Amino acid sequence: MVSKSFKSLLVAVFSLLILLLSNVCKAQDNTPAEAKTETAPKEEKLDPAQIIMAHIQDAHEFHFFSVGSIHASIPLPVILYSPTKGFSVFSSSHFGTEGEEEYNGYKYAKSETIIATDGSKVYDFSLTRNVVQMILALTLLVVLMTGIAKKYKNGIGVTSAPKGWQNAIEPIITFVRDDVAKPNLGDQYIRYLPYLLTVFFFILINNIFGLVPGLANVTGNTAFTLVLGVISLVVILFSTNGHFWGHIFWPPGVPFLIKIILVPVELAGVLLIKPGALIIRLFANMVAGHIIILSFISLIFIFGAMNHVAGWGASPISILFTVFIYFIEILVAFIQAFIFTNLTAVFIGQSFAGEHHDGHENDIVI
Repeated sequence: MVSKSFKSLLVAVFSLLILLLSNVCKAQDNTPAEAKTETAPKEEKLDPAQIIMAHIQDAHEFHFFSVGSIHASIPLPVILYSPTKGFSVFSSSHFGTEGEEEYNGYKYAKSETIIATDGSKVYDFSLTRNVVQMILALTLLVVLMTGIAKKYKNGIGVTSAPKGWQNAIEPIITFVRDDVAKPNLGDQYIRYLPYLLTVFFFILINNIFGLVPGLANVTGNTAFTLVLGVISLVVILFSTNGHFWGHIFWPPGVPFLIKIILVPVELAGVLLIKPGALIIRLFANMVAGHIIILSFISLIFIFGAMNHVAGWGASPISILFTVFIYFIEILVAFIQAFIFTNLTAVFIGQSFAGEHHDGHENDIVI
């Protein structure tokens, strides 16, 4: 598995190298210098920020690599609705390899959004690579877990040793149950374990998919983490009780003037800060790794623009650091799935554990 990941990374690195260098190779000509200064177009400079943002943003295709005029990509369906044209369904390949062409009255804007050439309002329902990848991740999760469940139902892993994916998944399930759910939720852990396991594996699968060259970094998208954060917030709110809200709106043992300040802070902590911590932490950590990897790759071309020798000299160092960060990102993929799940369990446990402050340590809220 390690060798395959290493090969995939090298393919991505050298494909990017070939893509960027292919645009600056020109045949020698004998045109006088004076004429060149008047007629020669300005050489396009490398813009690392644009390359990095294009990688982490959503798109209407899966682009793997480009070699000269050959572009290895999978176009995705574009589904648009305009009040003047109605529904339009077509392939994103009609916009051209660089997205520079117009088709059926639509074109790409600079922000990678699709706009109508007549200026009318456009509603985009397209299956972008983030959406397609989430569907694939969900399908993989369902197929994998239902297959493992059937094995347990047939006695495999119960009366005999686990087989196949059971060997890899069972320790993870046990870890989430014993080290995440039980310590934070107590006797009520069984109620929330299905949700915690679903969140953990769904984030983990998407994190790993994001490390494959050409696929999307779904967990590095704020819309994805926002939805997960809101769902966790709903679960937290439905787990609360009257005692919890009593401590929020009227903290016991606190002077009245302090309560006026403390109540909005506590309320913001429940509705904004806790889900915000889940949303921002996952998004920032998954985006940061991709930015660091692409930054190391960009150093090759930055040094190469200054001097060819410096560019070739920086290549091995940049690639080594890229591979190192890549393996760190594999570890981060597991860590961030664990942190999101663990924080969710902590927040849920806090929502129904308010009675313990009044000495009812043995009370269990059902």
